[in-house]
Amino acid sequence: MTPAENSSRGAPGAFVVVDWGTSSFRGWLMSADGETLAESRGGEGMLHCTGGGAGAGFAPVLRDHLARLGAPEGVPVLICGMAGARQGWAEAPYLKTPTRLDALHEGAIRIDAPGDIRILPGIAQARPERPDVMRGEETQLLGVTEPDFTGLVCIPGTHSKWVRIEAGRIVEFSTYMTGELFSVIAQHSILTHAVEVAGPPPAGSEAFREGLATALAVPTALTASLFRLRAAQLLGFEQRADGAARLSGLLIGTELADAARLHGPFRSVWLIGAGALGRLYEAALTGQGLDVTTVDAEQASRLGLAKAAAKIWGALWEARVTT
Repeated sequence: MTPAENSSRGAPGAFVVVDWGTSSFRGWLMSADGETLAESRGGEGMLHCTGGGAGAGFAPVLRDHLARLGAPEGVPVLICGMAGARQGWAEAPYLKTPTRLDALHEGAIRIDAPGDIRILPGIAQARPERPDVMRGEETQLLGVTEPDFTGLVCIPGTHSKWVRIEAGRIVEFSTYMTGELFSVIAQHSILTHAVEVAGPPPAGSEAFREGLATALAVPTALTASLFRLRAAQLLGFEQRADGAARLSGLLIGTELADAARLHGPFRSVWLIGAGALGRLYEAALTGQGLDVTTVDAEQASRLGLAKAAAKIWGALWEARVTT
């Protein structure tokens, strides 16, 4: 939606919300009743902004996107994600589990800059036997849950999250480097010769289902299963075209097996995902007989940010989730 379209509708922008990741920027101009008036996105993530020194590039990037949004001068801005990391614009200290999702806004820090610009905190699991952290996912969780929500949520990605929520409180979570491992293995290991990297494979692939079943049956054999992927092709049992699907199945299956060990048993899962990767996880979860409720990841971020902004600035509206 363009600024011109926004102004033609006559709805004033009450605040801007931003999901600022490691490699991407997504911002939305919102009305006081929670309507999205305009959006702006780009590749100016944290890594781009810190290239010229600590925090040097964040303010100019934000100003540029506010102009693209047609935001009123002095509009308040709420940010989540890696802009609040230690190496980001300003560190927003972690809240520690257990913590209520609807209290995220209380941990927001204010940026020393003109206007009212705030960054939401991440969440830390400060347990020596299972230390863990998240930034950005907590806002997605706020977006898809009601204050009394109890359940298990899976958020696929470069670093997938499994989060246990009880009565609106994050009580524990675990992170899996599944997406990053896929990239590293496919591009920087012997399996480079066995995997064609062209995005996530189809969810209905037989090779994906077989890899998933192998990992779920014996998750401790992952490294052996990875080498067999290459050996099977060398010996003519499998084709290189199936390598990416089998690798995805092996890695996702190992993740699911450990999530069941840590957070199970469970019969239902909320899945915050998008695109081909989200469909892979949905197929894997439903294939295990689980009841899966899927919510779009970008929608979850926008709604979570808007809910927190409403708490901070008193916007009179109720964010609702469409599943």
